[in-house]
Amino acid sequence: MGTARILDLGLRPYREVWDIQHRLHEAVREGSEPETWIFVEHTPTITLGRNAKRENVLLAPEVLAVRGIDVVEIERGGDVTYHGPGQLVVYPIRKLERFREVVPLVRSLEAAVIATCADFGITAERWSEHAGVWVGRNQICAIGLAVQKMVSLHGIALNVNTALDYDRLINPCGLLDRGITSIAHELGREVTLAEARDALLPHLATEFGLFARP
Repeated sequence: MGTARILDLGLRPYREVWDIQHRLHEAVREGSEPETWIFVEHTPTITLGRNAKRENVLLAPEVLAVRGIDVVEIERGGDVTYHGPGQLVVYPIRKLERFREVVPLVRSLEAAVIATCADFGITAERWSEHAGVWVGRNQICAIGLAVQKMVSLHGIALNVNTALDYDRLINPCGLLDRGITSIAHELGREVTLAEARDALLPHLATEFGLFARP
């Protein structure tokens, strides 16, 4: 079994955690820090990945600024994603032995989320055309990674009790014919981030062969 550190940051602005990711990325790559999994909830932010199309952001920058929503261009793959309160975000800062491990990393993240949803009685699945986890035609978890110098950063955004009107701000992941959902919406009751985190951790430990402790 490997070991990994859990860094639980609570509610933080996106840019602050982006900086933390990069500092840890360098330290993990150099071997001065252990593999680290960041758990965080973000203040409202729209991120644009390497393949993002600006037209998938539906409101003008000045309107988003008035609403207190930050817009950040980042180095992960994929299109446009929203982060906000009620969403459990997990960033694995993980050293890969070879680049072909990227797809298995994505698949293992998806598997952990699918198993977590099952713990809540929700049937979730992959969609072969797009990374992430889906309940029917609705996305419950977005996945977007970057790998630099064989160390991963960015990760997953699991909708726990997220307000589901953010599709008025963006076309999530650039998809026009798919919706969004959350664990709380599927269950019809409030679900805390702590509940979701405690359900997800054992499945991450299983998928990645880790003994992970907060």
